[in-house]
Amino acid sequence: MAIAAGRGLGLAVLALPAAVLGVTLSLVSLALIPAGIGIVTTPPVVKGVRAYATWRRTLAERWGGVRVPSAYRPLPATTNPWTLTLALLRDPATWRDLRWLPVDMTAGFLTALLPPLLLVYPLEGFALAAGGWRAVTDAGHGPYWYAFVPVAGQGTALAAGALGAVVLVAAHRYTVRALHAHFRLTRAFLSPSQAELAERVRVLTETRRDAVDTSAAELRRIERDLHDGAQARLVAMGMDLGTVEMLLDKNPAKARELLAKTRESSAEALAELRDLVRGIHPPVLAERGLGDAVKALALRLPVATEVTVELGAGRAEAPVESAAYFAVSEVLTNAVKHSGADRIWVDLHHTDGRLLVSVTDNGRGGAVIGAGSGLAGVERRLGTFDGVLAVGSPAGGPTMVTMEIPCVLS
Repeated sequence: MAIAAGRGLGLAVLALPAAVLGVTLSLVSLALIPAGIGIVTTPPVVKGVRAYATWRRTLAERWGGVRVPSAYRPLPATTNPWTLTLALLRDPATWRDLRWLPVDMTAGFLTALLPPLLLVYPLEGFALAAGGWRAVTDAGHGPYWYAFVPVAGQGTALAAGALGAVVLVAAHRYTVRALHAHFRLTRAFLSPSQAELAERVRVLTETRRDAVDTSAAELRRIERDLHDGAQARLVAMGMDLGTVEMLLDKNPAKARELLAKTRESSAEALAELRDLVRGIHPPVLAERGLGDAVKALALRLPVATEVTVELGAGRAEAPVESAAYFAVSEVLTNAVKHSGADRIWVDLHHTDGRLLVSVTDNGRGGAVIGAGSGLAGVERRLGTFDGVLAVGSPAGGPTMVTMEIPCVLS
């Protein structure tokens, strides 16, 4: 009971100023959008409101066992304030958070304040019964009202004390429930609507279908590479070895020549198998992580490539690392083939639960995400993990491709 009252008091003290500040800054920032100032101020203000709402969701689950889901759309990985503002304003979750703030500073404030009031109010009744009634009635302004009890003497003060005991019993029973009512109110206004959940399911269905299609295409590629490459060489080696067996006694010189040829074929088949395995999951990625794998990838490029890695000591999950690696590989391949660049920069870092990767080249520009392009495949690959892709490539260059994948480092 006391813990619930303390938590309710803390929420009440914090909720009112925080909600007032959030509503004021949001309204001012949105009103200044036509003047251009709001384009710069809206992203940090709305992100602050999101962070506050996310924190309140965490408290609801931690203190009240009330889970409040969120359905924020991924934000584009860009520093352009106009793009960020549009993305935030198009997200229904933004308006849901802004509608919740006025409720939180009114009904939310009252429901959070109710638990400490239920615990503290009986103490006043006990104080009146213990003689404190004299201090409040000596002023000569008539009886002092404790709830519905007019306290004017010791008898009515004892009645106030009895009422305080009843309120204390009620507090013991309902304080925790009152705090839960506050969290349920938060859930009612912060939970996504059925339409948003349906949209979320649709996006996940599409990304899952893309992932299945990509996996099927990858399996067909592996089958084709094995059939046309290593398998064909192994069949040829078997035929050559059969010929060697027949020539060992009749023509030893020709047999040695065929053996040398077979040895070369075996080396080529082994190299093809290694390349195939590297295309499925590079050994350096499994052994040394994403940063070193991208550095090894850059060393094989014909264009000077600088790689900067700031991932800390942890590693992302293997599927995320694999998706990021092959996405970077595809972007680098596009840059080498189509941009005409003579220098490429790759930057990898992890911040705020997101893996951020940017690939920049000084080529001719003009890259777009379109059907049939390699970047469209990268976008589908990242979408499987709720990742986003942003491309800035004006005519004449430079081109900057930014990828963002939500993940945690173990």
